Amino acid sequence: MIKNLLLCVFALSLMMCNADGTAEKSMDAAKKTMTEQKNRPTPNKYNLSPFTPSPGFSKAKIENMKYENKKFSFDVTGKDYNLGDQTPDAEKKMCANSDKGQHIHMIIDNKPYLAKYTSSFEADMEDGEHYTLAFLSRSYHESIKTDQANITKKVQVKGGKIVKQEDVAQPMLFYSRPKGTYVGMKATKKVMLDFYLNNAPLGANYRIKADINGEMHMLDKWQPYYIEGLPMGENAITLTLVDKKGNKIDTPLNPVTRKFTLKADPTE
Repeated sequence: MIKNLLLCVFALSLMMCNADGTAEKSMDAAKKTMTEQKNRPTPNKYNLSPFTPSPGFSKAKIENMKYENKKFSFDVTGKDYNLGDQTPDAEKKMCANSDKGQHIHMIIDNKPYLAKYTSSFEADMEDGEHYTLAFLSRSYHESIKTDQANITKKVQVKGGKIVKQEDVAQPMLFYSRPKGTYVGMKATKKVMLDFYLNNAPLGANYRIKADINGEMHMLDKWQPYYIEGLPMGENAITLTLVDKKGNKIDTPLNPVTRKFTLKADPTE
């Protein structure tokens, strides 16, 4: 009788130990799952993907920048590239395109660019020191990223004239697109992000931190990107040139922020 009682107590103890062990394992598994869920990255609202390949215009060239009487003038040359022409693949890009054709993007300091469709044009620069960038653009505003397709200068202006200019030695980032107002499905479904670099090859030492409506993306290739998922209304992008550790580079005009607007076309 006593022996049977002892066997029952022993069996009950084993069951309680197994139950406790199972409970502990279940709790451990639940904690692990909660930790994994907590540490799991939040899905991005906005998708960035590389722009589709574009005509290269490897011979396109802009040179001999002058600024007199508040008027810029350039020499623009190159086989197959002409200001005012539509870039051949414009209809395939599915993004905003200028019906006026290919043009110059003229950036003064960190102001939004001026789109100019002739090689000479008026532009206001106050007396003092400025950073200027002029580059050749396709009709859908994508920059031509070659050494001869841009002029980047640090200039001194006095009385509506450049009195001194020099090449820019520092690494620099210039914001190009998006800009302004986009209307309709074709222009708003995919919005092009494009920027220009000087002395800052992306990869090992430099990257671009793109803050899109508060969502961070790190870019390590100098190329345009499609942004998908942007909401209608006002949007904001801040671009910052950073080092390999993500620290802001101490250089002029860095960072730069632009606001732009997307609108639905009521006729669509």
